[in-house]
Amino acid sequence: MGRTGGRAVKRSRKIRIGLLIAFGVIIAVFFLRSERGPDIEPGSTLVLELEGGYVEAPRAPLLTRLIGEDRRPFVALLSQLATAERDDRLETVVLVIRHLEIGWGKAGELRRAITRLHEAGLATVAFLDLASFSASREYFVASAARDIYIVPGGAVPVVGLAAEYFFLGGLWQKLGIDFDVGKAGKYKSAVESLAGTGMSDASREMANSLLDSVNDAFVSGIAEGRELEPAAVVRAIDDGPILPAELEALGLVDGSLHLDELLDQLGGSVVRQREYARVQPGDVGFEPEAQVALIYGTGPVVQGHGSRSRGGEPVFAAESVGQAILDAAEDDEIAAIILRIDSPGGSALASEQIWRALQRAKQHGKPIVASFSDLAASGGYYVAVGADAIVSQSGSLTGSIGVFALRPVLGRALEKLGVNLESLTRGRYADFLLAGEPLSEGARARLQDTVSDTYRLFVERVALGRSLSTQAVDAVAQGRVWTGRQALEVGLVDELGGLHTAVDHVRRSLGLAAKADVALVPFPSPLSLGEEIAEALESRIVGLVLAELPVSHALRRMGSWLAHIQGDGPLLVPPLLVEIR
Repeated sequence: MGRTGGRAVKRSRKIRIGLLIAFGVIIAVFFLRSERGPDIEPGSTLVLELEGGYVEAPRAPLLTRLIGEDRRPFVALLSQLATAERDDRLETVVLVIRHLEIGWGKAGELRRAITRLHEAGLATVAFLDLASFSASREYFVASAARDIYIVPGGAVPVVGLAAEYFFLGGLWQKLGIDFDVGKAGKYKSAVESLAGTGMSDASREMANSLLDSVNDAFVSGIAEGRELEPAAVVRAIDDGPILPAELEALGLVDGSLHLDELLDQLGGSVVRQREYARVQPGDVGFEPEAQVALIYGTGPVVQGHGSRSRGGEPVFAAESVGQAILDAAEDDEIAAIILRIDSPGGSALASEQIWRALQRAKQHGKPIVASFSDLAASGGYYVAVGADAIVSQSGSLTGSIGVFALRPVLGRALEKLGVNLESLTRGRYADFLLAGEPLSEGARARLQDTVSDTYRLFVERVALGRSLSTQAVDAVAQGRVWTGRQALEVGLVDELGGLHTAVDHVRRSLGLAAKADVALVPFPSPLSLGEEIAEALESRIVGLVLAELPVSHALRRMGSWLAHIQGDGPLLVPPLLVEIR
């Protein structure tokens, strides 16, 4: 090796050593900062900022955070609120609320956490830092606080709720793509979203029922929080107040102030959210009597391993989650399991595999509770019935016990592109394997038989898990989506509430005192350094590409979902492109 090559190698080694030292210093500083709790004066005001989306997943690994990719776990926000609830150094909690990208399940859970704060003797103040044409969900969360203020110049129109459904069938028609369809369940309208051009009567019935249920909770929540009659809330909504003065006149807010003016008015020392995140559980007297595994089932249900898609979104991967369930069941230090589900469903086979893991875990005799976040439908609900009990938020979308299969027919599309397609087959139903031609009558019947058989198994799993007859399950199945409140009425869930309620159920199952401390331990174990690097780099690159696509949030979400669903088997999913806001 020449002198130039030798110097280059030495420089390369020095660079690598320098990077390792720098990396070590960053890690050391990170842990030293995280271990020291802040000094908080008695009578302090804690300021928490609620903004954007929150994921049902553990915090991103350290390396991922260091390179700028950080997801915000919803459980971390709940943990901060629970810590504040028992922190006697605090007098007031101010919740600065900006645009929220959450569903009605998380919104309801946040409201209950805020309510527990003032039940514990803390003053709660919501500060709406918004100028939006769509702020109903943000106001719904804020209405749990004792006082509500809006920023001067802001706008929080409380104009009710609306549901919007997308149908992609017209797009495929223009492209010359047809579909062979098999489905079980008259309400299984995911097929309509993907291949249709509008709502069927059954889908419209279901959609109106969901909107009515969420609207009832919306109105009653505001009425309770603002000490108004529901009829007065409905009148206020119909008046369409937008400006702070209009909102105050109707009793929906208490005034208009800038945040610094509000904090000055409250007085006392101010503790910010980032600083308060360093408070350790022991600082507020947390002494766990039991450890409970917290396992996440977030995103589309898919086969195989992994925790995130190539776009960086969480996936409910059968092998990974199934193994985590079994590991927790076999761990002598774990007393129970909570499976936290936020999933629209997906692969029927993957759902069955996770369900089977739960059955095997039950043999160890530990309580298993399923806790629903915004969404636990179709495959997500299929998995949940394997638990001992199901806890759902009143606004969580759940059920959708139904199945469908779609087979694209590309012949007309290829013809438009000038592509000629010829095919040869061996076997009566070999046309299943062709992309260019519609299925023969016999093959279409076989497709429907496969879907119907999967539906039968789904109904049987629900009947077993819910201690119902298959006839009773079929009556509330048919692919119908329910809110959590409706699901409780028809026997599909056991109790209304969030993660806090699920922990209460575990306490009762273990014979612990009602206020006994319980530690939630995330399963599976953290990724190795190599896995962190590979996952972080892949998700960052693909995520940046997806972020630049000129499509709506709903369509981007659907594209991410479709990329991880295998189309050659029955699917358990609800209507994909629905959002009530």
